[in-house]
Amino acid sequence: MRHRLKDVAERAGVSVKTVSNVVNGYVHVRADTRARVEEAITELNYRPNLSARHLRKGRTGVIALAVPELHIPYVAELARHVVTAAAAYGWTVLIDQTGERVVACGITDHLIDGLIVSPSALTAEDLAGLDGTPVVLLGERVEHGPADRVVIDNVTAAREITDHLIKLGRRRIAAIGPQRTDESASARLRLAGYADALRAAGLDYDEALVAPASAWHRADGAAAMRGLLTSGVRPDALFCFNDTLALGALRALHEAGLRVPEDVAVAGFDDIEDGRFSIPTLSTVAPDKERIAHLAVELLANRLDGDRAAPARALSAPYRLELRESTRTP
Repeated sequence: MRHRLKDVAERAGVSVKTVSNVVNGYVHVRADTRARVEEAITELNYRPNLSARHLRKGRTGVIALAVPELHIPYVAELARHVVTAAAAYGWTVLIDQTGERVVACGITDHLIDGLIVSPSALTAEDLAGLDGTPVVLLGERVEHGPADRVVIDNVTAAREITDHLIKLGRRRIAAIGPQRTDESASARLRLAGYADALRAAGLDYDEALVAPASAWHRADGAAAMRGLLTSGVRPDALFCFNDTLALGALRALHEAGLRVPEDVAVAGFDDIEDGRFSIPTLSTVAPDKERIAHLAVELLANRLDGDRAAPARALSAPYRLELRESTRTP
C-alpha cells in the first residue's frame, strides 16, 4: 500500500506539518525529531506525492528540453544527464527535436514549467516572446539575450587541443567543421581558437587546410577529409569540431591508406562514447556534460522559485583534454 504523510506522522509521533517540514528540507527542525521522522519514512518506504506537490504550486512538474538533432551522440548523452538532473527536482522532461520554435512558442503556456534549449535557430527576439516562461540556453547561439545560459569556453578549448597537435610537431593542421552561416556559434568560436593557436606558434592560417561542413555528422567528416586529400592538400593533423566529424575523417584516412596517428594525428571535440571504442581511440575535448546538465536544471529551478525578473546569468562548465591513441605516437 502507498503510505501517506499522516501515516509517517503517526509512526514518528509528530504532526503532519513536522513531517512536511522534514520532507521539504526545512532547517528549523530539531535533530532528534528529524531523525524520528526519517526513520519512519524509511520503515514505511514513504514516497512524496510529487504530482500533488506540483499542483499545489500551480505547476505541471514537466520541463522541456529542445535540441537540434537527437541522433547526434553528444546531444543524446547530454539529454540523459538533463533527465537525471531534473529527476532530483521531481520533474519529467519532455524532449523536442528540431522544433525548438514550436516548443518555445506553442506549448509553454500550459504544458511545461520551464524550457532548456540547445538552440540552432532561436534568436533573442524569439525568447522575448515567451511570456515569462523560464528559459535556460545551452551554448553561445544567443549570447546577449534575456535568458540564462550554460556555456563552455570553446575558444580556449579549441586553442588547447590545437596546441596539443602543434606540440606533437605537426605543422599542417587542418580544421574540419567551420560553417559558412552565422547560426553555429560553436563553429565560429572553435575556429577562432584554432586560429589563435596557429598564430601563437608562428604558423600561417591556410584557407586550403580549412574544410567546412554544413552538418556535423560522420558522413560530413568523411567527405571533408576526402575533399582535402583530392585537392592535393596533405595535412599531418586534423582538428575536427566534433567527434562525429572525426570518426568520419578516420574512415576516410583508412580508405586512403594513411595511418593514424603516424601519418595524420586526429583530434575531436565532445568526448562521445563512440570515440572511446574507435580504432584508434579518439583524442578529444571533453566538456563536463553532467555538470552542464546540472547547472542548466539548477538555473531553471532558481528561476521557478526565485526572482524571474533578475538579470540573465551565464555560467561556465569545465572541460578537459582526453588524449588517446589518435594523437599518441610511440
